[in-house]
Amino acid sequence: MSTITYQNVHNKFKLNGFSFTKDDLLRVAYSFIKEGENYEKPLGIFILDWFDPKPYLEMNTSGSTGAPKIIRIDKQAMVNSALATGDFFDLQPGQKVLHCLPTDYVAGKMMFVRAFILGLDMEFVAPSSHPMERVKGDFDFCGMVPLQAKNSLNDLGRIKKLIIGGAKINKPLERELATIPSKIYETYGMTETITHIAAKRVGESAFKVLPNVKITTDDRHCLVIDAHKISGEKIVTNDLVDLVSDSQFVWKGRFDNVINSGGIKLIPEQIEEKLAASFTNCFFVYGHADDLLGEKLVLYVEGEPMTIEESVFDVLDKYEKPKEIFYIPEFKRTATGKVIRDQSIANR
Repeated sequence: MSTITYQNVHNKFKLNGFSFTKDDLLRVAYSFIKEGENYEKPLGIFILDWFDPKPYLEMNTSGSTGAPKIIRIDKQAMVNSALATGDFFDLQPGQKVLHCLPTDYVAGKMMFVRAFILGLDMEFVAPSSHPMERVKGDFDFCGMVPLQAKNSLNDLGRIKKLIIGGAKINKPLERELATIPSKIYETYGMTETITHIAAKRVGESAFKVLPNVKITTDDRHCLVIDAHKISGEKIVTNDLVDLVSDSQFVWKGRFDNVINSGGIKLIPEQIEEKLAASFTNCFFVYGHADDLLGEKLVLYVEGEPMTIEESVFDVLDKYEKPKEIFYIPEFKRTATGKVIRDQSIANR
């Protein structure tokens, strides 16, 4: 059997209802760059980059957990990632998929790679916070960020399988998604892993890894990813996890967010999950230097100051209760909607 490479275009691939060969796509790319809409120009650039002789693409990381940087991603690794996704989610040639993510970032690029390689029938629309408003019919597969899913709740039943990534799904949204009959998954991944390497059904606690991915933890209890078909080196993350098995893990939070308050290690994401049901505004907890405790836990709430009843914090252990509450009109976010904590409080 011949190896599927990045130069292949599946004979069942369609874009907005039309079949395209590699040569057709190159012509479309030039047209998008010269005459296309703003959201089509990045696609044109991506297509030309994808089919050029270089075996890699250069991509920007999101900057949500550190300074944004440019990294090189092997095109064959992207093909391997697409094949693993197709296997995990049982995607078949000719299935109808909706692409509503910006093509500037790895998630949007990978939707196209899956379509080229797996032979998917793709409807490509302008990325927006309400992606289902202007599309008709049903879809077998789609990828969204949480904000898009939240704004599309009434239409998500038209998508058989939906993956949500780019930012964590909060508890209120998870409860709403659980009422929808579609198969909806939260994904785990990053630019370095070429989008997701694991996924879990909404309502489940443990992520399950995709084919050809092995996981362990380091001495910090952070996830270590061995995905030899995607990365030549093991990827050591700053994600605190509990391993359920050699293929499943429960995500607990970020190691770099951990607050050491009076010798007690507090994981912000776990505290935030306890408080989620009591807040409609976006919020997060953060550690600030303190002479007595070393670090004190502070609650940041997006929006104008409001009255918060003390009983809201009864769900927390005594060490988890905020020492202060601050309000910020608007948090800083990545393009996928993930809150950038340090930048949000920088000009407080």
